Amino acid sequence: MKLLATTGGAQGIGRATAEHFAREGYAVSFCDTDAKAGAETLAELQRLGAKAAFRHADVSKHGEVRAWVDHTIAEFGVPTVLINNAGLKEHGDFFKVTVEDFDRIVAVNLRGVFLCTQEFARHMVKAGEGGCIIQIASTRAMQSEAGYEVYSATKGGIVSMMHALSQTLAEARIRVNAISPGWIEVDDWQRKDRAKTPHHTKAEKEQHAVGRIGVPQDVAAAALYIAEHAPFMTGSNLVIDGGMAAKMVYE
Repeated sequence: MKLLATTGGAQGIGRATAEHFAREGYAVSFCDTDAKAGAETLAELQRLGAKAAFRHADVSKHGEVRAWVDHTIAEFGVPTVLINNAGLKEHGDFFKVTVEDFDRIVAVNLRGVFLCTQEFARHMVKAGEGGCIIQIASTRAMQSEAGYEVYSATKGGIVSMMHALSQTLAEARIRVNAISPGWIEVDDWQRKDRAKTPHHTKAEKEQHAVGRIGVPQDVAAAALYIAEHAPFMTGSNLVIDGGMAAKMVYE
């Protein structure tokens, strides 16, 4: 049985990825801190005919990560694919960021990736069947705007950690890669009581070479490609941004 385990799977990119993999015959185990959104996504996965399980978990807390991992192994077995998607996207005045703000963002975005990878990889190595781990980073690991200092640092850390993990886990035939999404519109991929229909200006769309804003399905398709169609790919960071980073803009 093909099994996807993914963090932050209740909304946005995480939900789209869970549904995309479910349609391809994967069972899905996902965690999230939003129980209401988790229940909605679980119902949708089951409607699609997938075996699925949801666990409320904060990935920054080791005990909650272990509980989710244990639940996944008991319910389905060892994952074929692990996607670390959960993250906080916060920004603001650099001089007003507190130590508490800094520690919380780093705990979720970076420690969470480390903990989930470490706990699942123990089982993947022991099973001896290889596997695929995908870390969701961001183009802000390479470029940014004012006010995203902590967020950008965590995404850069995810890419760097991925490089090391691809070597650490190579002997166990576990491939480790990252995806760095650019502008991905997720307003319509929230839980029902706060989902919104997105609206973008022509100028916003034209910032992208493909002429549109990204959607969560774009990232989901890239993740499935890495998982199923790229056996020679490890230690790589795949940028999915519609050509935005490659476009030179003069104002």
